Amino acid sequence: MLSIVIPALDEADSLRSLCAEIETACADGGIEFEVIFVDDGSTDATWSTIRDLAAARPNVSGVRLRRNFGKAAALSAGMNAADGEVILMMDADGQDDPAEIPAMLAKLDEGFDVVNGWKRRRLDPWHKTIPSRVFNLMVSWLTGLKLHDHNCGLKLFRREVPGEIRLYGELHRFIPVLAHARGFRVTEQEVHH
Repeated sequence: MLSIVIPALDEADSLRSLCAEIETACADGGIEFEVIFVDDGSTDATWSTIRDLAAARPNVSGVRLRRNFGKAAALSAGMNAADGEVILMMDADGQDDPAEIPAMLAKLDEGFDVVNGWKRRRLDPWHKTIPSRVFNLMVSWLTGLKLHDHNCGLKLFRREVPGEIRLYGELHRFIPVLAHARGFRVTEQEVHH
C-alpha cells in the first residue's frame, strides 16, 4: 500500500481538489493508497476541511499539530501515522501533480529505495530558479549524490528510509542525501510542475 503524506499550512482551498486528483491517479493506476493530511498549525479552515475529507473517505485521515512546527515535523508526524510499505510526500499547494504517482512507483520497482522528483521545467520566476540551481549544484557537489532537484517536494521512498533518518529543521530537503549516506539506492524521476 502507498501512504501519501501531505503537510498543509493554510491550504484549505486546495485540499479537496488535490484529494480528487490523487483518487483519480491511483484509481487509473490500480494503486491501493491512503492519504494522511497533516495540519501544521493552520489558521484557516484547513483542519475542518481535512475532517470533512476523512469523514467522507475511509482511506483519508488527518493529523493536527498544536501549532506550526515546520514541514519536517509535519512530515514526521504523517510518516508515523502511515500504514503503507511505500511513502510519498507531496506538497498541498498544487505544485506537485498526483498524475506522477504511477511513474514514480514504476521507478521504485526498478530496485530503487528513493525516487526524488525533478521539475525539469519549473514554472517559477527567475529569482527562485537561479538560487535553486545553485543550491542543487552545491548539494550534489558536497554530498556526491547527483540530483537535479534536491528540493523537490515530491519524494517517494520505502518505509525503511524514514525509519533510519531523523527529520527536523529543514532536513526534509535532504531525505535523498541522508538515505544515500545510509546505503539506500536513490534516483530521480522527471515530474511536472
